[in-house]
Amino acid sequence: MKEPSLIFLTGFSGSGKSTIGPLLANSLGYDFIDLDREIELTAGKSINRIFAEEGESHFRNLELQTLETVAGKKDIVVSLGGGVLQNDRCFSLIISSGTLVYLRSHPDALAKRLSNKTDRPLMKGENGERLTREEIEEKIIALLAVREPRYKKARIIVETDNKRIGSTVEELTRKIERYIRRFNNRRFSQTNTKPTKSE
Repeated sequence: MKEPSLIFLTGFSGSGKSTIGPLLANSLGYDFIDLDREIELTAGKSINRIFAEEGESHFRNLELQTLETVAGKKDIVVSLGGGVLQNDRCFSLIISSGTLVYLRSHPDALAKRLSNKTDRPLMKGENGERLTREEIEEKIIALLAVREPRYKKARIIVETDNKRIGSTVEELTRKIERYIRRFNNRRFSQTNTKPTKSE
């Protein structure tokens, strides 16, 4: 049985992972890691530059390598990039090593949050041009159609629209602590019901 105290936060870019993650970690008494930030520190350049200079494929390889260094840890909240679950190896590693939590948000709300961002490479056009809010929403809908089946594999799903951040953190804390208690009770029960060897 996998250890549940390694918490992976997934969701589309703009769903609040980087904002909610540190607050959730503090509420649980855990450490916090932003996977994209770890990649930037390792590569010595921004995600935008990695995409522009070396392409998405190279970025996804860095993502897997960074994730592998995190997977054996405990008592950590990890904010994942929005597309990491589409990598089969990353997805298997996440599911097998921790608890996946999906921060779900509506495309309209995501487009509103992302329309003024300049650090999201997948929210730009083919030639790097800025997209309109309508174009961003269309792109979000198309990407969610591909990504959401894996987002929905999460053990815990929380809606983030029309809520105070504090309320979302409180809800997540309750659900995660409840899940960990159930996990530990189940593991204790299984340990104490193993058949003993006959004399």
